[in-house]
Amino acid sequence: MTYSKQELLMDVQGISLTYDQLILRDVNFRIHNIVRPGLNQGQVISLIGRSGIGKTQLFKILAGLITPTHGEVRIGIAQHPVVAGEVGVVAQNYLLFHHRTVEENLRLAMRQSGQTDKEKGEIIATYAEQFDLTAHLRKYPMLLSGGQRQRVSILQQVLTGNRYILLDEPFSGLDALMIDRVIELLIKISTLHELNTLIIISHDVENALAISDTAFVLACEKDQPGATITETIDLIELGLAWNPAIREKAEFQHLVAQIKHKI
Repeated sequence: MTYSKQELLMDVQGISLTYDQLILRDVNFRIHNIVRPGLNQGQVISLIGRSGIGKTQLFKILAGLITPTHGEVRIGIAQHPVVAGEVGVVAQNYLLFHHRTVEENLRLAMRQSGQTDKEKGEIIATYAEQFDLTAHLRKYPMLLSGGQRQRVSILQQVLTGNRYILLDEPFSGLDALMIDRVIELLIKISTLHELNTLIIISHDVENALAISDTAFVLACEKDQPGATITETIDLIELGLAWNPAIREKAEFQHLVAQIKHKI
């Protein structure tokens, strides 16, 4: 498997967050551009942790929505501090305008693209076909299933042109068939552009690992307050990345069991 890790795309440096108590403590990790000859590889990263560990707060810090007590998040080839709006956010409740149709929601995502209305319509039509949304463009979000609303929300972020997309528990509440479809969709998005970087925040160990090239475990260390990154899992080095049949591998199931025990 030929690949290299090149430009630094995100650098999370010494993130700590305190409210009434220490929630996050000295969180550090880096994401690099993965290059594979002849492919637009993109990056899929998972931040895995149990419910209540501080994932939501870290999610907001990575998106530039809240400021940490200490530390900094830097993004992009030029490595500048993250600013709200630079990182696409797909929240669990799918932030769509319910008084606008699916197509109108998607056009809003492209409002600063500089393209004509006709060009926007053509782009939306192309992506809608890929995302299996063509028949739903004139519907209002409340008439869609949860899975369909999720696809619209993800497509919104693709259309903004953001290279970084944060997804909060993207597998939550979905049946096994829909989870497989979401995984296929996320893989497709990651490979649309070399620098596309998807960051999945999840307590679903198996599905998060199955799609990732790298995973970071967010957990508490013994006798230490606050959660931090306790383990980095390089699935490429383990020979487990980019494999559609990954769940069938005994070493993958062993890894999943290990991580579940640790979080």
